[in-house]
Amino acid sequence: MNTPTGTGTVAAIDLGATSGRVMLGRVGPRELSLHPVLRFANEPRTVNGEMHWDIDALYRETIAGLRQALRDDPAIRSIGVDAWAIDYALLRDGRMLEPPFHYRDARSRGSIEEVHGLVNATELYAANGLQHLSFSTIFQLVSDRNAGRLARADRLLLIPDLIGFWLSGAEVAERSNASTTGLLGVRSREWNVDLASRLNLPLSLLPPLVDAGERIGTLTAAVVAELGGGAGVAVTTVGSHDTASAVVAVPSRGEDYAYISCGTWGLVGVELDSPVLTEASRLANFTNEVGVDGRVRYLHNVMGLWLLSETVRAWEAEGDVIDLSGLIAAAARVTGPVSVFDPNDPLFLAPGRMPDRIAQWLTDHGHPAPLGRAEFVRCIIESLAGTFARAVEDASRLSGKRVSVVHLVGGGSQNTLLCQLVADHLGLPVLAGPVEATALGNVLVQARAERLIAGDLETLRALVAATFPPLEYRPRVTTST
Repeated sequence: MNTPTGTGTVAAIDLGATSGRVMLGRVGPRELSLHPVLRFANEPRTVNGEMHWDIDALYRETIAGLRQALRDDPAIRSIGVDAWAIDYALLRDGRMLEPPFHYRDARSRGSIEEVHGLVNATELYAANGLQHLSFSTIFQLVSDRNAGRLARADRLLLIPDLIGFWLSGAEVAERSNASTTGLLGVRSREWNVDLASRLNLPLSLLPPLVDAGERIGTLTAAVVAELGGGAGVAVTTVGSHDTASAVVAVPSRGEDYAYISCGTWGLVGVELDSPVLTEASRLANFTNEVGVDGRVRYLHNVMGLWLLSETVRAWEAEGDVIDLSGLIAAAARVTGPVSVFDPNDPLFLAPGRMPDRIAQWLTDHGHPAPLGRAEFVRCIIESLAGTFARAVEDASRLSGKRVSVVHLVGGGSQNTLLCQLVADHLGLPVLAGPVEATALGNVLVQARAERLIAGDLETLRALVAATFPPLEYRPRVTTST
């Protein structure tokens, strides 16, 4: 075991589906702190009816954040990148062919039947262990193959690996995010040659696999010139799927817990040593993704606070100024039953007109639509809390893992009504925070690679619990979910 060498600083680039941030983390054996350097919006672009990520804008913001981070602390040891899963860029000779498609673009929907005609759903689950999502990487890739895009490319890079490539020049795929593509063997944790062949996807596009915590290079000379410093700073892989990093920073003090990583999406599950590949698991739509240190993130993807943010966006488009914290407080005061809906209905995947779509869903299913905005917010949060609670119960039942406490991390941990309602639905305590769990997990993996700290995930989590103690919500009632 490596002996820690002292306290030092690393930089975390954390790109979420609606916003990004550059953070400085100062870490030592008994020290862990975060300093926000730059926050910025992540706004997709629609061009000719196609929805893309504005990846160039994200990279410019990333460089601006790193430039400021080096001014704040010229002794940065390492930089790590995490981002959302599934989406990718296609490159040829190191140049991106076009901005990456957004997973909410509808192009991949038409390839689902084709994929299942080549590899049925049961075989696919046995091969990759993944929950069915209509926008999964394999569906996007088959769509791109049919459109001729793959024939023009010689490399595929997932979003965090793309940013890492632009910083270091290294073309790699970190395993936690690679496991979300559907092309990684659920047991072998290597690219599944047979599956790629059956789907007629060129294996040559896929870069070499690496684990979290590996130094893949240092900042290139061009990046150093752009930053005005940083020569010799390492670029280190982290749990590059943002949920993998968030799970690293769950401040647990035992093993009998479930987690909810809540932001744009709600990722609800437990951490295991081996995958669950039963038919019951497949039918429940649970996924087995790779975590840091070879753990399994056994979880269910739930539409998260996207529902609330899109609703607020629609109200603001009407010219109103929305005080979300005030609305949540008003929603907490709503008495009596409110209608609830299924957050996972594909109806809610695309952007735009969210209040109308929620009201339409309720009407179509024989439920009254909310009468005012406070009741509408209560309806959304009640729906999320109930769905999160059922996912926790399903994760425990399907995996056989006992759950006595739930850790809710990420931006959703600031939503006091959501945290309380999850506790009420489950009849279990909910420990909320840290808000910046993803950035903390990113920082911790880098710090361990730099020998600023040592130990297994439980050791890292104990440091989080000591420095970022969560807020406890105890159940007021026990309800059936």
